[in-house]
Amino acid sequence: MFDFMNMMSKVKEAQAKIKEAQSKLVHLTAEGESGAGLVKVTVNGERKVLTIDLDESLLTPQDKEMLSDLIVAATNIAMEAIDVKIKEAMKSATEGMLPNIPGMDLGSMFG
Repeated sequence: MFDFMNMMSKVKEAQAKIKEAQSKLVHLTAEGESGAGLVKVTVNGERKVLTIDLDESLLTPQDKEMLSDLIVAATNIAMEAIDVKIKEAMKSATEGMLPNIPGMDLGSMFG
């Protein structure tokens, strides 16, 4: 027979673990590069840009448009990388907490 109280207890436990894991996301970082490393962008688990590192050779007026494109590309790569790390962290935090219910992927709730 299905134990509803036990299930609710596990849900509350999972919620606490998720909240704890979310508070640690600020410490996750990911880097994206473009232009063969001429532009590097670092983001954190809260999807905030922390740093943008530009090679000095790109700091010329004629390279303005290319520089903009490289920053966008590096930022998008970094965001994709941090999304993977966030999903892994959340999956790890909730692993074994709830039964495997088809169609219910808690990790995807955070990506």
